[in-house]
Amino acid sequence: MKVDKTIQSRIDKIRKGDITIKTKPGVRVDIRQTRHEFLFGTAITNNLAENNERAMSPDNREMFLKILAENFNYAVHEDALKWYTCEKEANKVDYSLADRIWELCHERHIPMRGHCVFWGKDAHVMSWLLQLDNSRLHKAMKRRGTGVAEHYKERIGEFDLNNEMVHNDFFRRRFGYGIINEMACMVKAGNPDAVLYVNDYGILADYGFNREAYITQIKNFLDYGVPFQGIGCQGHSFFSPAELPLSAEHVQKSLDMLSGFNLPIKITECLFEANDENKQAEDLYRIFPVYFAHPQVEAIIMWGFWAGTHWRPYSALWKKDWKITPQGKAYQDLVFNQWWTKESGEAEQDGFFKTRGFYGDYEITVDGNTKIVSLSGKDKSVEIIF
Repeated sequence: MKVDKTIQSRIDKIRKGDITIKTKPGVRVDIRQTRHEFLFGTAITNNLAENNERAMSPDNREMFLKILAENFNYAVHEDALKWYTCEKEANKVDYSLADRIWELCHERHIPMRGHCVFWGKDAHVMSWLLQLDNSRLHKAMKRRGTGVAEHYKERIGEFDLNNEMVHNDFFRRRFGYGIINEMACMVKAGNPDAVLYVNDYGILADYGFNREAYITQIKNFLDYGVPFQGIGCQGHSFFSPAELPLSAEHVQKSLDMLSGFNLPIKITECLFEANDENKQAEDLYRIFPVYFAHPQVEAIIMWGFWAGTHWRPYSALWKKDWKITPQGKAYQDLVFNQWWTKESGEAEQDGFFKTRGFYGDYEITVDGNTKIVSLSGKDKSVEIIF
């Protein structure tokens, strides 16, 4: 399925730059993109780690890692970095599960973001934490915020500070709104360079029932000096029946409204949950380009890809038997076909070969000689001399 021409025109304008090659006239030039600068990511299940009590089989792990490396250039822990996983018992902090997942991604040159430092959803607040008075609770929070940032310094530099704050307010009920700024200070104490994100659901899909509240909340936090530097929008689309299709126009409007903060936006938890496989693919074909075409959006992160460990198995890109779904094929078509640069030709009589390509890494071969170059959105152009 082809992307809407208007949207594709915006994509070409903001996601492509100029490639200029200077060589001998008439020489053959081959341009092959090897990696996107834009971040196409996925959540990583705890079961990938061998040290998890429910670790997947070696065969499944091998296939999982193969598909991960071939299809994604960005990742996030699904649950392994959350407080309730890292400190199941008071004062017994264990990052081994999250560390192993980070190692497996790092070995494949896949950077990770941190999800999440705190989460004030009552159902996920540990029982031992509930028993603490405010003084001891504050100390535990400081240990968590500073500790996780310090532990992952030089490895993970971006964190969702306090997940889903529109509705989940355990920490604010105990300490008031000022605790959010204190949380930020706790993380910054462990890593002064940590980049902090807000993150919430119901902003883009599901007709944005949380959108206005989210925008107001972000404005208030920034007005009060909370050092948020990015906006996370969960992309779960739970409600997309045939009579109420997922609205690309609504998604576009929501992104435009959020762009008023002039902060980077990441689609942090993306999935398409229509109860028909082909409808899921159609939704991805319509909505993914809207995300990719927006200048403030820097990443799209699928909330998992394999049905064998997926939170919503029927919305996965690969089935439990590792057969790719129509949605998975749609993903690959967009990312590696329609939004991927591969060109060949001959240098003009003046010795120049010019084209436009998607920002990312390239192998450029001229007359049998190959150079590795990067075309960045910051520079917007690259010139190579052979």
